[in-house]
Amino acid sequence: MSANALTLDRVHRGDCLDLMGRLADGTAQLAFADPPFNIGYDYDTYDDRLAANDYLAWSKRWMAEVHRVLAANGTFWLAIGDEYAAELKVLATRELGFTCRSWVVWYYTFGVNCKQKFSRSHAHLFHFVKDPTNFTFNVDAIRVPSARELVYGDKRANAKGRLPDDTWILRPQDLPEGFAADGDTWYFPRVCGTFKERSGWHGCQMPEQLLGRIIRSSSLPGDVVIDPFGGSGTTLAVAKKLGRRFVGCELSEQYAQRIEERLASIEPGDPLDGAPEPLKSAPATADGRRLDRSTPRRPRRRFKATSDPQPTLFETEKPAR
Repeated sequence: MSANALTLDRVHRGDCLDLMGRLADGTAQLAFADPPFNIGYDYDTYDDRLAANDYLAWSKRWMAEVHRVLAANGTFWLAIGDEYAAELKVLATRELGFTCRSWVVWYYTFGVNCKQKFSRSHAHLFHFVKDPTNFTFNVDAIRVPSARELVYGDKRANAKGRLPDDTWILRPQDLPEGFAADGDTWYFPRVCGTFKERSGWHGCQMPEQLLGRIIRSSSLPGDVVIDPFGGSGTTLAVAKKLGRRFVGCELSEQYAQRIEERLASIEPGDPLDGAPEPLKSAPATADGRRLDRSTPRRPRRRFKATSDPQPTLFETEKPAR
């Protein structure tokens, strides 16, 4: 790295464009970004209501910096909503030189309510690489149980499982006939307000297990992971737990301080929060309990429809970060 490079293994407070500009070319092997979606979310230090052209121009600038700081065999994962998914994919591939390996759909079944359109139940995860012939993809680190094991209980099932496909579902138990375990579904519970892993101070929190799959598949121990939008610090926390080096950028002074506290509370090798195999176990909640058939079900919470044509998520307008 250059003499003015950012210190590894910490979050840095400031604008991601300024901070990434201090990193040398080829610094990181993996970047994960969950940027503002430009849908009016209430951040404490960022205006999430830019004109469309301004948002796209800004997105091109920070993604160009991601491309520059990635190593020649580097990988870039981008989480984004419907509104700008197509435009950012075009920017990344046709203008910045990335190759899209996978367009993952992360499916969830609650938290969204719309009045004059179909309720939104997904977010997009783009898997980009700099060099389509030279990149890290660790198949054995991310295998999931096969249908033979989960559905049929077949003893001949491969104990190592199978490679996941490119649609990730949060609650397959809600749709037992709609999503087979060996189909194109990934299951990660959204980090809701009642979940034990919820930080409690940031409205957009990604599940650690989701980041675990991305970091395990697209980097090696000791590699550098960069996150331009630190948020609640999940990318950095998971990178630390999995033995990766990391660099985080966060515009908010308050969020940056909370991320530092979160990082100080964990050590390399600590288990990831959330169910390690969510297809086999439900997420733990602070007041949760296992129900038997004699116990009446708790009524579902009803959500108020919004007159805005855009969806409103429970607790946040973005998928949990």
